[in-house]
Amino acid sequence: MIEIRIHGRGGQGNVAAAELLAVAAFIDGKFAQAFPSFGAERVGAPVQAFVRIDDKKIRLREEVRNPDYLIVQDYFLIETVPVLEGLKPNGLVLINTDKPLNELKLNTTARVETIPATEIALEIIGRPIPNAIMIGAFCSITGLVSLEAVQQAIMQKFPGNVGSNNVAALERAHEIIQKRKLYA
Repeated sequence: MIEIRIHGRGGQGNVAAAELLAVAAFIDGKFAQAFPSFGAERVGAPVQAFVRIDDKKIRLREEVRNPDYLIVQDYFLIETVPVLEGLKPNGLVLINTDKPLNELKLNTTARVETIPATEIALEIIGRPIPNAIMIGAFCSITGLVSLEAVQQAIMQKFPGNVGSNNVAALERAHEIIQKRKLYA
């Protein structure tokens, strides 16, 4: 079973990101679950969402404490919340930031990837909601869920221009990650 924990702030689409990953996993023929964990339920407050994906039914019903993957939608949470806690040593952390890796100074043996998701969201969507970009980058890096399934999940949840803009943002993230892979 693959476990993913998403960290962000209220209003960044954390819960939607988890739901979209789970729906995309279903579309790809896998089993999945997604659920949030809220503290102070307001815009800007730290929020966590969880996703599990497996090839068989998932019976576990608790928060993800030892994730394989972390998606961090707000870089500044790293300074105030124990975001890396429980991350598996050989895991992956994907961070929404434009900072170079050598400036992040993260204390982890996990693989660290970044993408300037908020900048891309502002450019394509017109709002600072990075979730589609983060999911696009995540899918490109891991291959855990197909990009096509996420596109379909987005269009199901957000039909019309909202969905189309989010798919365009997802595709931009995919392009950025693919270019990095070419030059790595």
